[in-house]
Amino acid sequence: MRDALFAKIESATAALKNKAPLPDYDPSVLHSPRKLEGSDLWEIFSRNFKAVNGKAMDSIDELAEFLKSSAQTHGYCDPALFDAVGLKLAAAGLTVETSYDRAHYDDYQFGVTRATGAIAESGTIIIDDDRTSHRLAALSPWVHVAVLEKSEIHRTIPDAIAAFGDSPNIIWCTGPSKTADVEGILIEGVHGPGEQIALLV
Repeated sequence: MRDALFAKIESATAALKNKAPLPDYDPSVLHSPRKLEGSDLWEIFSRNFKAVNGKAMDSIDELAEFLKSSAQTHGYCDPALFDAVGLKLAAAGLTVETSYDRAHYDDYQFGVTRATGAIAESGTIIIDDDRTSHRLAALSPWVHVAVLEKSEIHRTIPDAIAAFGDSPNIIWCTGPSKTADVEGILIEGVHGPGEQIALLV
């Protein structure tokens, strides 16, 4: 029964062989000129990311200091990022694992995963199942560190839509997880990370 259920879920979430075309729309109606001031995409992204309570960093030392100062000392790092990021975090005294054990998801205080990209205009991190080593490692720890390169930053939302790949699951994270369901009071960190960090490498 269990195997049959998961087989149905897997087939329902598999990449479509024939994707529907994107709807026609006027990209100009989506833009806020003020949010796009400047030419450096990392600078524009950082400004807009900070406006939604994200933390933009371009130094692993800064990341390690933040994690230590906030007592987030045990976490997961995508094995493909271990040499570039995980080793430096471990050298700073943090405990870094490269395999994610779903049974102990509460033990991970931070997760370091690969971002598919980012959107400068909205301050949004993009993750998907093709490049994110473990989706739960990006969504369940209190701190999520999305690692990206400058070339992966899209200027606008339509640019990011045009760059959609074939992943069946694409998630846009604009700052930490948020909800205002209870009496209209904004609370962060309810349905996902309470701290969203973008680390430029």
